[in-house]
Amino acid sequence: MMDFTFTRQNRAPRTVGVLICVYAALLALVILFDAAWWLVGLLSLATLPALWDIAQNTSAGLSLDPDKLRWFTGTRDAEVDCSDIDYIRFDTRWDFSVRVSLVLVSGKRIRLPDESTPHHREFEQVLQQAGFRVERHHFTAF
Repeated sequence: MMDFTFTRQNRAPRTVGVLICVYAALLALVILFDAAWWLVGLLSLATLPALWDIAQNTSAGLSLDPDKLRWFTGTRDAEVDCSDIDYIRFDTRWDFSVRVSLVLVSGKRIRLPDESTPHHREFEQVLQQAGFRVERHHFTAF
């Protein structure tokens, strides 16, 4: 089994660009449409987690070695022994996002944080090369 490591920084150009666009749209609401400040302020609250991630430059990722699958996001982390994993399930949701869950031999399911996982096609190939059984389920509510 090969070693695999994936890391993502939250201070990415794409995240900063999205925040700039959101704030520009909120400012346009105020200037062009004379939107109420309290309403714009309320809408901007949804951006606070992204601003926090950019300010703290948090990272997320996972690593796979012959013994363990480890993942982290911000200050939280966890790991599972590879021998405890029965199979790995990829669920494509109605919004076309892909959720990854570990199904353990005990029957327990552990969902990996979205920000910790690489692109699902790349991750599926790595897992198959490592000898894991991978199941794909499309448009389910798992």
